[in-house]
Amino acid sequence: MKPAEPVQKRYDLLGPRVVKALSNRHFEAHYCHSGAEAAELAEKLIPEDHTVSWGGSKTMEELGIISRMKSSRKCIDRSEAADADEKKDMMRRALLSDTFIMSSNAISEDGILVNIDGNGNRAAALIYGPEQVIVIAGMNKVVKTLDDAVSRARNTAAPANMMRFDITSTPCSVTGECGNCKSPDSICAQFVITRLCNPAGRIKVILVGEELGF
Repeated sequence: MKPAEPVQKRYDLLGPRVVKALSNRHFEAHYCHSGAEAAELAEKLIPEDHTVSWGGSKTMEELGIISRMKSSRKCIDRSEAADADEKKDMMRRALLSDTFIMSSNAISEDGILVNIDGNGNRAAALIYGPEQVIVIAGMNKVVKTLDDAVSRARNTAAPANMMRFDITSTPCSVTGECGNCKSPDSICAQFVITRLCNPAGRIKVILVGEELGF
């Protein structure tokens, strides 16, 4: 979503500074003023012969990146699985895709990624497996400190995603904030803090001057 003009100006000023902070942590980082620019850049960063997969992401839906990939690249799309067993197999194969695309639940201004995961497949791909990972995040996910990023992931992203999946069995789906629960349905099983990109450049972060995802 396009932000109000004063917010857009702030994003355009802050974005390049966060890019510099990410670069200092060995990420390949970019700032795009608009979602359309970000989608175009993401496609350019992915070689045509790459097999591509992705983590479930509202940001990807909003930018139309999945449809771009399916029309131009070989893809592993778990939503096309015929049953639960095939879906599990596709999620495993995605860990060895050439390019994995995802968003991030939060990013601190000094360039640290924070992600929360239920099954762990998205976090696992971020850490190790695919040749490259492309992280696309709206500037609404950038917060001041690491503590703020963890809080955002737990109290903003996680409850909103539970509501998106229409899961009503956790406290956050009722109260709108983390209840530190141990529910089998919790999507907060894995907390991953990525403070450095290793090897350098494997994770490519595209910050977008729009409000995308949760």
